[in-house]
Amino acid sequence: MLNQTVPTNDFVIVCDGPLTPELDAVIDSYKNALHVVRLEKNGGLGPALNEGLKHCRNELVARMDSDDISVPRRCEIQLEEYRKNPTLGILSASLLEFTETTDNVIGKRTLPVENEQIRRYSKRRCPFNHPVVMFKKEAVQQAGGYNGRFHLFEDYYLWIRMIQTGVEARNISENLLYMRAPADMFQRRGGMKYAKDMLKFRGWMVKSGWSSWKDFTFSALPQAVVCVAPNWLREKVYAHLHDQSAK
Repeated sequence: MLNQTVPTNDFVIVCDGPLTPELDAVIDSYKNALHVVRLEKNGGLGPALNEGLKHCRNELVARMDSDDISVPRRCEIQLEEYRKNPTLGILSASLLEFTETTDNVIGKRTLPVENEQIRRYSKRRCPFNHPVVMFKKEAVQQAGGYNGRFHLFEDYYLWIRMIQTGVEARNISENLLYMRAPADMFQRRGGMKYAKDMLKFRGWMVKSGWSSWKDFTFSALPQAVVCVAPNWLREKVYAHLHDQSAK
């Protein structure tokens, strides 16, 4: 982010609980360029992001995780979209998944581009790539911010609530970020607890009237089956998805 063609004047970094001496040393080496927010205890993604938003001085916020890599023109391209359409409230983009180095791309995440396409897509799948969103701070806060009601689905839950308030959305088809994909990603996205959390969230989508039981049947149920499948099978499914999205 420090190498963006349009640099920020407010680089907020949230330390979610105590860090290692090595990480603290890295932050200290860039202290003149960072607006550091330190939390006493690790509270998870949602609370950390909510606290970070409180400290953001600008209305437009470009979000990313510390282990991912934004391309140099990411902010320039996203800011231009907001300049062309000031009514936008949230903007995401395509991203590439990689392991070890950005030369080793294993997948690509592309999404619908236009607002109405995004609304329809959101009824079955998450409509934005969270690590590369740029949103209006006010739009997020008016929707209630990140909420811990649905563990591991805080971002998806927020996007739906934002769309329900009438926020205009868009995705950029260009790849603007490299997202690090751990070797055990398929394990993190599986297991009985993950399946239960996912089904609980998808059930809320139906009960709230945002999606239908048909959407639930054709999206949530197949995902639940994959979640509880043996690790070796789930690994093959995710490897296949990576292969397909990388083409």
